[in-house]
Amino acid sequence: MERIIKNFKQLATTPLRVDALSILEAGYKSINTKNVIKKEIRLVGKTLFILDKSIDLSIYNRIFFIGIGKCAADAAIGIENVLGDYIDDGIVVDMRKVALKKIRSFVGTHPFPSEQNVAITRLVKELLENANERDLIITVISGGGSSLLCLPHKTTHQVLTKITSSLMKQGATIDEVNTIRKHTSDIQGGQFAKLAYPARVVSIIFSDVPGDDLSVIASGPTVMDTTQINDAENIFKKYDIKKLCGVPECEIIETPKELKYFENVDNILLVTNKRALNAMKKKAELLEYKAVIVDSKIEGEAREVGVSLANKGNMPRTCFLYGGETTVTINPSVSDGVGGRCQELALSSIPFIDTHSILVASASDGWDNTDMAGAIADSKIRNYAKMLSLESGDWLEKNQSYGFFEKTKGHINTGRTGMNVSDLYFTLNNSEK
Repeated sequence: MERIIKNFKQLATTPLRVDALSILEAGYKSINTKNVIKKEIRLVGKTLFILDKSIDLSIYNRIFFIGIGKCAADAAIGIENVLGDYIDDGIVVDMRKVALKKIRSFVGTHPFPSEQNVAITRLVKELLENANERDLIITVISGGGSSLLCLPHKTTHQVLTKITSSLMKQGATIDEVNTIRKHTSDIQGGQFAKLAYPARVVSIIFSDVPGDDLSVIASGPTVMDTTQINDAENIFKKYDIKKLCGVPECEIIETPKELKYFENVDNILLVTNKRALNAMKKKAELLEYKAVIVDSKIEGEAREVGVSLANKGNMPRTCFLYGGETTVTINPSVSDGVGGRCQELALSSIPFIDTHSILVASASDGWDNTDMAGAIADSKIRNYAKMLSLESGDWLEKNQSYGFFEKTKGHINTGRTGMNVSDLYFTLNNSEK
C-alpha cells in the first residue's frame, strides 16, 4: 500500500525515526475518510446505518447530500458508493475537486473565505430552502468548513478575513474564532439547520477541535449554538478587533435558539483524533514501546507546548501521545514569518529533545499552514542545524519554522490528506536504560 508520508524513506535514516514515522503512518491510515465511511456507514435494503443510528430511506421523497470541509470530497465519494441512485442532488465544497455522479463538486479557499466560497454557499442555501418535510438531507461536516461555508451577515468576506486574520495573529483560540464566525454569519451557528427546516437533517461530523464540541466544529452549522451575542462582543473587545481591523460596520447577530429547528436534526460524531491516537498507541506497543495517550485535547502556545513535551519525553522505551490544536502568536515585528502550529511546536523543542528521543508534530489534514504537514525534531536535526550555523531560537523568534526545517530536512510531507482530526503530536524514546 502506498505510504501517506511521501518522504518516509528520506526521513527514515535512523531506527528511531523509522519507528516514529511508522507510528504516525498508522495514525493517518486509521482516519482515512473513504475507509471510515466504508466501515461505519452501510445500506441494508432500504435502511441506512451510520454507526448505531438507523434511517429508513423509504419514507423520504428526495435525498440530498451536502459536504463541507477538508474531509468532504472523500466523504462524498464514500457516500455515493453507499447510497448510489438514492441521492437526488448534492453539493460538496472542499479544497479539492473530485469526480462524482450525483453530487456537484466545488473547490473553495481556506483558511480565509472568498467570493468563490460565498457563491458556493449561496447554492447550498438554495438547496436547503427548497427542501421540505418529506426530504432527507445528509451532510458531512468537517474542519475547514468555517471558511469554506461562508455567508456573511450584512458584511463582506473581505471584512471577515480581516477579523479572522487579526484573531489568529493574536493567538485567539479556535473557540473564540468560531464564536465570532457564528455571530457574523447567515449559515453557521445552527443556521444551516434553520434553513433546512422542516426537512430531516442527518449530520455526519469529523471533529478537528480539542474536546470535540459539536457547536465549534466548522462553526456548528447544524448544532444549536450555546454562545450568545455578548460572548462575541467580549471577544471583539478582548482583541480590539474593531480598532485594529477598522470594521465598525460589522453587525453581530444572535444565532437560532428555537428548539423546533433542531428537533429533526441528528448530529453524529463519526471521527475524532482518538481514532488516530488509539491506532498510534497500538502500533507503538507492537514496536515494544510503553505507549500512553496523555491528552487528546491539548491546547496552548505552540512554542511552550513543544518545550513541555520534549522535557517529558525522555523516559526509556516510551511513546507519549497527544492530540489537539495549539496556537501561534505572531511576533508583531515579523512580517515574513512562514510556518504553522506543528512546525513551530517542533522547532521550539530542538534545544530540549533528548539524545535518544524524537518529537513528531503533524497536521492530520497534511497542511500545517504551508505545503508541509509538520516536522520531526531529534538530535540529528539539532546537530545538522549546528553544522549549518542555524540557531533554532533565532528562527523561532522570527516565526520562520518552515525555513528552518526546509534547511535541516525535517519536514513531514503528506500533501492534502482528505482527513482532518486536529494535530497529532508524540514523543518516542528508544533508550534501554
